Amino acid sequence: MNKITYPKHVLEKMQEIVDNCTGDAPPYCEATCPMHTDVKGYVNLIAEGKYNEAIKLIREKLFIPASLGRICAHPCEEKCKREEAFRQPMSIAALKRFVSDNYDDENNWDKAIEAENSKTVAVIGAGPAGAQAALDLRRKGYKVTIFEKLPVVGGMMRVGIPEYRLPRNVIDFEYSLLNKLGVDIKLGVEVGKDITFEQLRKDYDSVIIAVGAHKGVVIPIPGSNLKGVLNAVDFLREVSLTRKFDIAEKIVVVGGGNVAIDVARSARRVGAKEVHMVCLEPKDKMPAHAWEIEEAEEEGVIIHAGFGPEKIVEKDGKVAGFEVKECTSIFDKEGNFAPQFNESNKKIFDVDNVIFAVGQAVDNSFVADDMLETVRGGRFKVDRVTLQTKLDNVFVAGDASGRSVIVVEAMAEGRKAAISIDKFLQGKDMTIEREYEGAYETWLETEVKEETEDLPRVKTRQIEPSIRVHSFEEVDLGLTEEQAKNEASRCLKCECKLCMKECEMLGDFCECPKDLFERMLETGEIEPIIPYSCNMCSQCTLACPKDFEMKDRFMDIRKEMIKANNGKSPMKGHNAIEMHQLLGFSKLFNTAKPAKRRS
Repeated sequence: MNKITYPKHVLEKMQEIVDNCTGDAPPYCEATCPMHTDVKGYVNLIAEGKYNEAIKLIREKLFIPASLGRICAHPCEEKCKREEAFRQPMSIAALKRFVSDNYDDENNWDKAIEAENSKTVAVIGAGPAGAQAALDLRRKGYKVTIFEKLPVVGGMMRVGIPEYRLPRNVIDFEYSLLNKLGVDIKLGVEVGKDITFEQLRKDYDSVIIAVGAHKGVVIPIPGSNLKGVLNAVDFLREVSLTRKFDIAEKIVVVGGGNVAIDVARSARRVGAKEVHMVCLEPKDKMPAHAWEIEEAEEEGVIIHAGFGPEKIVEKDGKVAGFEVKECTSIFDKEGNFAPQFNESNKKIFDVDNVIFAVGQAVDNSFVADDMLETVRGGRFKVDRVTLQTKLDNVFVAGDASGRSVIVVEAMAEGRKAAISIDKFLQGKDMTIEREYEGAYETWLETEVKEETEDLPRVKTRQIEPSIRVHSFEEVDLGLTEEQAKNEASRCLKCECKLCMKECEMLGDFCECPKDLFERMLETGEIEPIIPYSCNMCSQCTLACPKDFEMKDRFMDIRKEMIKANNGKSPMKGHNAIEMHQLLGFSKLFNTAKPAKRRS
């Protein structure tokens, strides 16, 4: 058969399928995970009782699965189809924790490293961003050293998240992978004090700044400089490192986010008897997770939603009270932060400590003012694609770059920086041929079938509030095996590939039509058996949510093959091709019973 040159209109029709087929589109859970974890894959392995396979799949993307299983804000759950249809998403984080706690054997960890090279990288900060960057670069064969100011690893994940949510032995166990791979971690070494930033740039081929946002913010209201006024960052760090704090019996926490909740619950555990929370938002609009608010209230935290700070009452140079006023609106018509208040509705709390949990900033004092550009909150200005600063061998990841808020986002930033440094040190263009970093912009859109049962989300077990409030023992006890299997079985296994379920032929040759036609467009070739295996029944089109006429595309290919083969079949032994082609266009020969479209 002569080489085929397919007409433009034929190729354009194939390209339309390649561009728009959703057969390979990730479900929302995977698409919104900044680290692209195969959520559907490991959840369904858990449902099948294949726990070792599940943890192996998770660890292909995540080196701290047990930690994330406890504290991840899990954007993967926000538009889970069960959340959309029934307001009860899959407990994805809890399932990750279940297999991590019970089946994560360090002997099975991937410790492979590419050939060693002479290039060196310094990482400032041992939080999730710095650790992820260090791991990825070490696996590439670079010599990596982490400099950490704190005496422990984990960064803000360790000193910003209370121990009752994330036990420290879990962090240490998972971070041990860095040591096993040969990453050199220097704890208690403060850049700018024990070693200068300039010296790091001189001693190492590249530097990653991943210091996190360790600087607390206090709203400058009257009395904010009094003794007894604290910020959330310093408070949580001290409590995390010592489990102690000289706290007053009556306190108020300012803020409505998860950090404020952590402060309030930690304060109860270090001795505060009466804890008030004040936030601008109404209760149903508080930025903290609903379950965090519920657990805080179970532990006796009193929430005053819809109020803002007026002033801190003084007595003998110390905090003696906190005055608030009703907040009537938070944003103006343009959406700018511009809170308005009802000055006639005020109240005063009799407290001796005020802790502000209203934001965090980056301490960039270790870098001379003229060396790097900074933006709001002390963050470093970087190229958004490469995370490179104006100093060509210095990159920034995590909160220090201003792009991450949650742990898994910080990890994605670390990976992004590592990709850039690998290219930089090899002299490659850092802006091209990049692995996609961060959450996808598009994902598979499917509809929940009418007959889908509304199965309740399985709740994890917890220690009783009256008991847990007196210690830093872990509150959430996770899922039992039975609970995990039941919860995993709720997964709707979102995918398209409806045509593949209707056509046995397609399944023999491709993962989805996009895969098949993409290969053909790239090579210009296709095995004759593929188009000739199509029986022209149209069931694929009837099932396709976009009504792609795959039958017509295969017929186009057949026609061109016949032309290129002097009017004869390209299939050996296919002597009846002329009659077959004739019948192939006959409506009498080809009938299609409409299939019920599935989603």
